[in-house]
This record gives sequence, C-alpha cells and structure tokens, in this order.
Amino acid sequence: MAAAGRVSELVGDVAIDLDRMTRRKGLPFAAENGLEFLMREDPDTYALVEAFSDGVNAYIEGLSPARLPVEYKLLNYRPEPWSPLKSMLLLKYMADMLVGDNDLQFSNLLSYLGKDLVDALYPDFPSIQDPVIEAEKVWNFKALPLPEAPDNFLPDGAAGLSAFLPNPEPGVGSNNWAVSGALTADGRPILANDPHLGLNLPSIWFAMQLSCPAYTVKGATLPGALGIISGFNRDVAWGVTNATRDARDWYRITFKDASRTEYKYNEQWIQSTLRIEEIKVKGQSPLLDTVVYTHHGPVVYDASFRAERKDVNYALKWTAHDPSNEQRTFLMLNRAKNHEDYLEALSHYTSPAQNFVFASASGDIAMKVQGKFPLKWPEQGKYFLDGNLPAHEWQGYIPNAHHAATKNPKRGFVSSANQHPVADSYPYYVFDYSYEHYRNRRLNERLAAMNRITIKDMKALQFDNYMLHAAEAVPALLLRLGDVSAYTAKEQEVIAKLSDWNFYTHPNQEEPSYFDLWWKLVKEGMWEPLRQQPGMLLPNNFETTRRLQEGLEEEVLARFPELAAAPLNALIRDRFQSTVAHMDSLKQEGEKINWADYKRTSILHLVPNFVSFSHQNIYTGGGRGILNATSERMGPAGAWSWRWGRRSKPMAFTRRSREPGT
Repeated sequence: MAAAGRVSELVGDVAIDLDRMTRRKGLPFAAENGLEFLMREDPDTYALVEAFSDGVNAYIEGLSPARLPVEYKLLNYRPEPWSPLKSMLLLKYMADMLVGDNDLQFSNLLSYLGKDLVDALYPDFPSIQDPVIEAEKVWNFKALPLPEAPDNFLPDGAAGLSAFLPNPEPGVGSNNWAVSGALTADGRPILANDPHLGLNLPSIWFAMQLSCPAYTVKGATLPGALGIISGFNRDVAWGVTNATRDARDWYRITFKDASRTEYKYNEQWIQSTLRIEEIKVKGQSPLLDTVVYTHHGPVVYDASFRAERKDVNYALKWTAHDPSNEQRTFLMLNRAKNHEDYLEALSHYTSPAQNFVFASASGDIAMKVQGKFPLKWPEQGKYFLDGNLPAHEWQGYIPNAHHAATKNPKRGFVSSANQHPVADSYPYYVFDYSYEHYRNRRLNERLAAMNRITIKDMKALQFDNYMLHAAEAVPALLLRLGDVSAYTAKEQEVIAKLSDWNFYTHPNQEEPSYFDLWWKLVKEGMWEPLRQQPGMLLPNNFETTRRLQEGLEEEVLARFPELAAAPLNALIRDRFQSTVAHMDSLKQEGEKINWADYKRTSILHLVPNFVSFSHQNIYTGGGRGILNATSERMGPAGAWSWRWGRRSKPMAFTRRSREPGT
C-alpha cells in the first residue's frame, strides 16, 4: 500500500502527503511499466508471478476473521486480493529505499562555495579507498568513449527550502563476501551476507525453503517476492549489498504556460503528459492530483505540491522508471548451477544497483556490480541538469559486459560494503554521494589477514564491533586538546579512557558514547557557517565525509578557513568539554552512558502508534561504519533483518531444515 501511494485508504488524511510523494516519484508508474514489460517480453515469468498471486489469494480467502493478524483487526481492515502488480510494486519500493540523490544539495554547495572547494571536499576518489573490485583489476574490454561535457553545464545554483526526497541513512549498510577454498580450513569456499535494512516488525525478511523436482533452494526472501532473494541451492550461493550508484537525476523544465501541457526541449515546445492520480482517503472524498510527465520523467514539485521550494518544475529521471525484469534474476539464481548461470541471471537485473557476491560448490567465487548505469560525461548528474538541452541527456548506458566484476581474484576473497565500486582505472564515470569509507576497509583488512577460515570465524566477523573511524580520528582529536593538566579531573578521566580505548564498540563500553557525541559536536561546529546560509541543505554524507577527518590529520581544511566557525583547536577543545559535561549530567540524572543505552537500538512496528509491539533499547554493540552495522534503526539483528553464512559444498536438504547461518 505504501509503494502504491495508498496508505491514506487505511489511516486517513494524515498520509496524503506521503501518498502524493510516492505517486509523484512515479513508483506506481514504474511498477506498471515493469508489469507490461513482463507480460510482453517474458510470458513465462509473468505466468509464475500470476500463479504466485493466485496462491496468495487462495490463502487470504481461507482466512476467517479470527485468524487475521492482529494488526488488521486493530486497523479494522481486511487484506484485499493480491495481484501481479503488487509484486512489481515491491521491487520498485526496494529501488526507492536503496537509492538516493543529492543533486539539490550539491547545487547548493556549488552556489555558496564554488567548484574548487566542492571538489576538495568531495573528491571522486578519496585518498584512502579499497574498492569492491580489487584495485589492481585489469579491464579486458574496449570501453565506449565517454560523452564530452557541454560547455557551461554547471547550474547557477538553487537554494532549497526544505528536505529533499528521503535518502538512505548514511553510515549504515550491508556487507557480503566470499573466501576461496585456498583460505578455508576444509578447502571449500564460504559465502557470508549481511543485507542490513530497517529494523522493523513484522520483519522485512523471512527464511524460506523451496523444493520442487528440478531444484531445492533456501535462504531469505521478502513478502511479495517470488523465490529466494539471498540464499543457496546445492550448487551455488549468492548474496547482495546495495551498490550506491547515482541513478536519479533532476532536469529543470520550462513550461510554455500555466497549463503545463507543453514544455521546452531543444528550443521547441513539445507535448507533456498529464497523469491523474486518484488518492482514496479513509472517511473523506478522494483527492485528485495531477502529475506532469515529461520525456525525462515526472515533475515531483510544482505549484500545487510544496510550491515554497526553489526546485519546483524539475523532472525526475530514474532508471527504476524503465521497464525491467528483476524477478527473473532471482528465479534464475534459485536454480543456477555455476558461474555462467549467475552471470546470465544478473543480465536481467536493473534497479536498485546491487553488489552480487557468488560462490559455487565447484570452487569459484565472484562479485559483480549490477544495475542499469547511464553513460555519463564526468560530473553529469552531480548537479541539476537543463531539461531543454539534448546535450544534458543520458548518452546511453554502460554495456552489461562492461559492468565491474571479478572472478577468483588472486587475493582469495571478494567483498563489498557499499564502498566505491572501482578504482580510478575503470574507464567509465562513477559517482555517488554516499560511498562508505570504514566498514569496507576493516572487512578487507581482516579477510587479508585470515587463513584456515571456518564458519565460526565468518560468524565472528559478521559481529565485529571494531570502529575504524574512531581508530583513525581519536588520536588526531586528542592531540589537539593540548596540555592535559589544563582540564578538570572528570575531563582528564575521559581523556585517559579515550587514550586507552581499544576502539571496539561492545554494548557495555562508555568510550564509544563519548566519541560519538564529541565527533557530532565537532562536525556541527565545523559546518555551522554553511548551515547558517539561507535555505542551505547539505549532502546526506556531509556529516560522514572523510575530509573532516583528513582536516584533523592533514590540515586539508586549513586551506578553507571560511568553513570553521572557530579556530579548529579551540573548537575541538570546547566541544570536548561540552561532551563531558553532557555525559556527566546524564549520569547525575541516573542515566547509563554505556554504548547500548546511549545508542538505543530499537525494532519498531511498521504501524508507528503500535508502540507496545516494538522492542526498544536493545542491548547490542556495533553501529555506523562498523561491520556489525547495528545503529539506532538499521542493522541485521537476527530475525528482524537478515544475516547468514554458507559453506559451499553439496548438502542434504530436509523439508524442515533449520535456518542457515546465525
């Protein structure tokens, strides 16, 4: 219902804006495109989707009121019949959940800071990185020539006045890896996967085994999806993490007049399409919302929806709007037998971009960054684009055979943790605003140091609580505090604790809490001059960029004194004292400041006011930028999200087998 923009039917007008946003982003439109494509191009898969729908409806029809889940009773709602369109909506909802864009924020920064400073703060390739595909990879294809950037492609700047489309939470994400038999105790590959998503009840994942005469497969799947999303059969195992690639761009649209029936493209007026969205509202008359579609995509904000914004009349171009067949990918993976089958299955996959890890009983391990990636000139889509200029269009797509991939690398393992997909030797332009900088390096450091690996070792690595971010930042912060004797006894006690900290984030430790608050306060002070600019919105990862840390270590930001609200050393000292004072006040009020109580990981029910069904303040470690990426509202967390490992050897399946992994 959320993916279709239909929540208002259940809860009333409180959800109207949510439903309008969903429809204006084009999720139902995208699902309809996907379903039409399936019916036209792949009738075999469509028949399976239809059969799945029939099965769901047979179950719904057999439910007596007494057997309805309690949530339906409390909402006074009975589930309506399932349909193939709903399965398509699920896939588009996942695409929306796992993709983001900061075009508005970067355009803001450009207008206030200028391009040199934006480039310094946001380099395409940071000084320290360990990409998904090993940096020494030699690309064995002849790349298409990159389009030439048009003259004066940078926008004049557009200051926004409110939050942009929701983006994935920064600093958290998924992990996957596979190690070859050369590194394991029994000589067989091991594959592990942590697809971290929101910690919700009911769970977004559930364990399932499917058996038929042709094959048997088990793992984790999503409600409404056919087959296993992340799992294994007798011959192969596979898993996924988000590939974080810029797949949404915004185009400024010039309409001929207030009717918006024509817009300018290539200096000519061409016809737009008006899509009337009927939003049913519980207890009220339906709301009719007119959404304008251009050839770029739908216009999300206009005079009738959030007209106070400065980015009204921009069209959203998004790969998820294009016809695709992700369902076929997973059905083919479920019965795959080897690496060739894995590659063929992935060739049908479009959105959201994912890092697909692979291992086989025959000994192969592999990784491929899969999606539908526009062929762009450098920096295309980092800022707003002009919808009138053909030169600003996407110039085709990177061929599937040229997507970043590796098989059986010399290092003996493949891994991904939402970091940069490739080193700068990759011949195509690659950009995203949210690449991860810490989990991936910790993961690769551990895998490179391990040998005679067992399943137990892999489980321990999934629960690794080491915070590489703190290990790199704390020494630089402490150094800038200066003479320790100048601080109070309580402050000296905290300095001693942080100096002796082993940089783990176990739930009973206090050091992570001190560091987390201190770092947040320092960041706020560093960027305060930017925040005070009228209408300024900062990119989602502005808070987690390595450039601040590099400023502490290398004085990179010293080149830009206009960014700092105060001299850096004075700012760091002041925010340290504020941190200690705040934590001390919590203790005096009887609060605990150990990491678990400070972080307060919670698993909330999908219906916000069903608080009594939620689990709050869970005693657990980990967090953002940590392999055990269990933050306040995101993570693997056992049954609530998903975490598993698989040793790649033939195994016996039973009708009532236990869940794989932990």
